[in-house]
Amino acid sequence: MRVLHVSSGNLYGGIETFLRTLALARAQRGEGPEHAFALCFEGRIADELRAAGAPLHLLGPAKVSRPWRVWEARRALMALLEREAFSAVVCHAAWPQALFGPVVRTAGVPLVFFQHDALTGAHWVERWARVTVPELALCNSRYTAGTLARVYPRTPWRVLHPPVPEGGAALTASERASLRGELGASAEDVVIVHASRMQEWKGQRLLLEALGRLRQVPRWKAWLVGGAQRPEEVAYEDSLKAQVAGLGLSDRVRFLGQRSDVPRLLRAAEVHCQPNTGPEPFGLAFVEALYAGLPVVTTALGGPLEIVDASCGVLVPPKPEMLASALRGLIEDEAARRTLGRGGPARAKALSAPSVFLRALEDAVRSVVREPLS
Repeated sequence: MRVLHVSSGNLYGGIETFLRTLALARAQRGEGPEHAFALCFEGRIADELRAAGAPLHLLGPAKVSRPWRVWEARRALMALLEREAFSAVVCHAAWPQALFGPVVRTAGVPLVFFQHDALTGAHWVERWARVTVPELALCNSRYTAGTLARVYPRTPWRVLHPPVPEGGAALTASERASLRGELGASAEDVVIVHASRMQEWKGQRLLLEALGRLRQVPRWKAWLVGGAQRPEEVAYEDSLKAQVAGLGLSDRVRFLGQRSDVPRLLRAAEVHCQPNTGPEPFGLAFVEALYAGLPVVTTALGGPLEIVDASCGVLVPPKPEMLASALRGLIEDEAARRTLGRGGPARAKALSAPSVFLRALEDAVRSVVREPLS
């Protein structure tokens, strides 16, 4: 069985992390369906898929503002589907579903929609995607599944929590000390790490507001990991840096930019905190932090409600005073940090073990294929 995954490829976030993990997990497993990938744009995820040895096809830089580019990309996909046999095509998110769903349907290949975000039914891309109904929707959380009916009210669906790898070996004491030293943290500091895209709903501003209430609390540092990818994200990052200066936290908060070693950074920290101000569809970063043995502090919104429980973290309302109180408790209580940290890896594996995901994905695809499978 061969499955083609279609995505845009121009940015890097949760979907791209998902695709990389899928390719690597399939390569490590060495059996089961072959997963191939079709992207519109060159970029980091294209490079990572090639490095993983995954079959990769470039459809061309489709942009809705340039209709001829969309037509060219559609023709490229049709040629691919006519040239190679695929048991199903999975469109990741509403944009590729809108642009390429009709091509898949015309080619007579079963179409699966992988829902990575909550749907409103109001955005023009979602209205366009609604035109082509998939045979099956795969939802990355129960939270997102609850919004599917706004676009596909009669489509059968399954929840498949995305795969997240364990993140490699623990750091040695010397490696950990060296990395922390490079980033301005001493052995006595409690490092709070936030790793996500530079978008306001990811909670960087809320975290800084909470940390501003902890100025008089000793022994903490904060690392903000993630680089701006769009002009509005550059402006947002600049405003965060100004906020840090205004709060008098410039010597305690560091902006690390885009990093390829996030698992190492997590293993060099003590607490993970991404206090979203809007619901997270799922939250790969939370699972990564749990694998690293970090207690997770986040807001009680969306997908994290399916990830974080009392065994591994703390859920709070999206209010700076409540967040500050939770962080202060963990900064000052090493035993509490260790207890919650120990609960993380088992929780992460139960939710997102790649081997379990691959089997569930294979079962889902087999439910919609039309031809006999060997």
